[in-house]
Amino acid sequence: MTLSPDRRTDTVSPTTPTTPTTGSEPTTDQAAPRARQILPAEERYAQELAFLAAYDEGPRPPGWALTPAAVVTFVCGSDGEALALPPKRRKEGALPAKLVVAPKFVGERALVERCVVTLAGERGLLLVGEPGTAKSMLSELLSAAVSGTSELTVQGTAGTTEDAFRYGWNYALLLAQGPTPQALVSSPVMTAMRTGRVARIEEVTRCLPEVQDALVSILSDRRVSVPELAGTADATVAAVPGFTVIATANLRDRGVSEMSAALKRRFNFETVHPIADAGAETELVRTQATAAVQRAGAAFGVDDAVLDVLVTVFRDLRTGRSAEGWDVERPGTVMSTAEAVHVAASLGLARAYLPGGDVLDLVPGHLLGAVRKDDPADHGRLLGYWDGPVRRRAEDGSAMWRRLWDLRENLR
Repeated sequence: MTLSPDRRTDTVSPTTPTTPTTGSEPTTDQAAPRARQILPAEERYAQELAFLAAYDEGPRPPGWALTPAAVVTFVCGSDGEALALPPKRRKEGALPAKLVVAPKFVGERALVERCVVTLAGERGLLLVGEPGTAKSMLSELLSAAVSGTSELTVQGTAGTTEDAFRYGWNYALLLAQGPTPQALVSSPVMTAMRTGRVARIEEVTRCLPEVQDALVSILSDRRVSVPELAGTADATVAAVPGFTVIATANLRDRGVSEMSAALKRRFNFETVHPIADAGAETELVRTQATAAVQRAGAAFGVDDAVLDVLVTVFRDLRTGRSAEGWDVERPGTVMSTAEAVHVAASLGLARAYLPGGDVLDLVPGHLLGAVRKDDPADHGRLLGYWDGPVRRRAEDGSAMWRRLWDLRENLR
C-alpha cells in the first residue's frame, strides 16, 4: 500500500539521521498540519455550499448563508439535475458553471423542509428518534448550510454544567483582574448568540434537568444575563438575528432526563425515523462503509450480495418482522443503520487487511458483537432468528442464506 503524502510526513526512515530540534525550530507537527479523519460538513462540502450561495439569489432570513430552498437542496440533493449558475455569477475558475448536488440525508424531504422552516422562524428545533437514525448528521448539515459552521456544539452528558450553555471564566484573568469581559469565556451557545448562528446541542436529555432549564430563558428571552458584570454594558448578551438552537435526543436510551414542559414548549419536535426503503438503506450502508474503509487506507471489497444480506438481517431484527411477514423477536439493542455501517466497514477492513476465506463467514461473529451489547438474552434472540428466517430462506433454495445457515455454529 502506498502511503499518502500526509502519512509519509509522520514517519521517519530508520536509515535517515535525525538531529535534535531546538526550541526555535518547528517540529514536524508544527511544520505541517496532520490530516483529519473526518472533516466538518462545511469543509467537506465547501464547493457545494459556495455554489448554492451563488446559485440561489432569493431572499434569505437574517444571518443565513443560503436561502431556505438552497438549504433543502443541499441536504436532500438536486435529484440528479445539474444546477446552472446565473451568467452574471460565473467567475472564471472560481465555481463550476453547473453542479449536481448529491443527497446527504436519506429521509423524507418534507421532514427537512419542516426543519428549515422552524429554523427560519428562529425557533428551537429538537430532532428525536431511535439511536443511529442520523439525527446528529442532519443537525450538522443544517447548521453548516444555515450559518456556515457546525462546530458551535455542546455534547450533552450527565456531567454537563450550565457553563456549557451560558458562560465560564478564565480563572487566571479572574483572579488578576476580577470579573471583566476579557475574563469571560463564552459557551458555544453564547458565541452563536453573539454571531447569529446555529448552536447544536447533542443528546440534550442526557443533561440534568436543572442544566437543561438554562436553555429556557435563552430560547424565550434571547439573552443571557451576566450578574458579575452588573452595571456595565456587558451585563447582558443579546442574541442577534439568525441565532437558534438545534438539539437532538434519543427515544430509547438509558440515563435520560425528562425535559420540563417549559423547555419542550421552546422547541419544535421532529421525529427522524429509520430508513423505510431497503434499497436506499443498502446504498447508504455501502457508501458510508466504503468511505470508512477508504479513510483507513484500503479499498472496499465486500460484495453487494453480502451487503444485501447484512441489511436484511438488520431490518428484520429492527422491525420484528421479516420481509416475508415472519415474526422475529426483536433484541434489546437498537439495530440501527449506523450500526449496520459499522459492521459493513469491519467486514471491508477484514477483507482488505486480513484476506483469506469468504467474507460471509465473518458476518455471524460481527452480528453477535452488534447485538449482544445491552441484554445477554439478545444472544438467544439472534439464535432464534437463525432458526427462523435464516433457516427458512435456506430451505427455499437461496445459496447465500444456505451458507449463512451453515455458519450457525459461529454464534456459539
